[in-house]
Amino acid sequence: MKLLIGDRLIGRDQSVFLIAEVGLAHDGSLGAAHAYIDAAAACEVDAIKFQTHIAEQESTSEEKFRVRVFPQDATRYDYWKRTSFSKSQWLELAAHAREKGLQFLSSPFSNLAVDWLVECDVPAWKVASGELTNYPMLKKMCQTGKPLLVSSGMSSWQELQETIDFIDRQGSHFGIFQCTTAYPCPPEKWGLNIIPELISRFSCPVGLSDHSGCTTPGIVATALGASMLEFHVAFSKIQFGPDAKASLTFEQTQELVDSVRQVHIAMHNPIDKDTQAASSIHLHHLFTKSIVASRKLSAGHTLTFDDLAFKKPGTGIGANRWESFVGKVLKHDVIEDHFFTMSDFR
Repeated sequence: MKLLIGDRLIGRDQSVFLIAEVGLAHDGSLGAAHAYIDAAAACEVDAIKFQTHIAEQESTSEEKFRVRVFPQDATRYDYWKRTSFSKSQWLELAAHAREKGLQFLSSPFSNLAVDWLVECDVPAWKVASGELTNYPMLKKMCQTGKPLLVSSGMSSWQELQETIDFIDRQGSHFGIFQCTTAYPCPPEKWGLNIIPELISRFSCPVGLSDHSGCTTPGIVATALGASMLEFHVAFSKIQFGPDAKASLTFEQTQELVDSVRQVHIAMHNPIDKDTQAASSIHLHHLFTKSIVASRKLSAGHTLTFDDLAFKKPGTGIGANRWESFVGKVLKHDVIEDHFFTMSDFR
């Protein structure tokens, strides 16, 4: 299965689809959200992604903080309220992203958020890990005809299979992201081994949703067959907010973009070892060693190992054949550095 996100085809034979995840790094500042769009576009990622929270539609005063870093917010509800944007502001952000050549994505967390993002004309739905069992919202997404990009962070294989079966029954196309819900995510929890298994189990485009704060997992995931990468971005790892340490700076983002593009080219241009060797014969001659005389030798001399030297260029008999020369008898005199041939011997 391949996906079409806007005008961008997603699949293993296509360049990796790179999503810069802002999430809530803007901390409710519309100006900061616009600045993230400009910075992401400068790194030539494919898409920028936000989270569309509408407090009264998704949360209650009972919702607890994952990480309590917001002294001005008594509850998570207060946090969603403070950091949310209006529908008109989301429309403005979506238009800005498109002007910069980026696909505009945002994870909805309520049915109303889906409605708003439909008006923003998102080309696909990014399903957050915690929404995997929110079937009413998933069905609403499916009804738009847009593909679903599913993060599998907190799901067992059974729960993930059930969700994918549900999406499949709706007739929707989908992709799946390996994701570990840890911020920042240490190497022992990256779960890169799951990427090939997702590809095998679901025969769909597979990606990595990364929270490591470094470029390594995205680069390795590309080599393992990932068609999509999502990673958090931040202007600084010491800025305010719970995701900053799990994010890439834009300097790191540029490094990741460049590395992933190079790995994709390498992985889709396989080298045949024999063909490569044949095309490098001049270098082979230049760098390998031939068997030569270590000193002047007379006709009738029986060669010992000490009579042999191994020197460049490799245009003569290769040094790997030295054992067959020991004990041979010379037909004629040879000078030092003489390149031995089989005609030299009786």
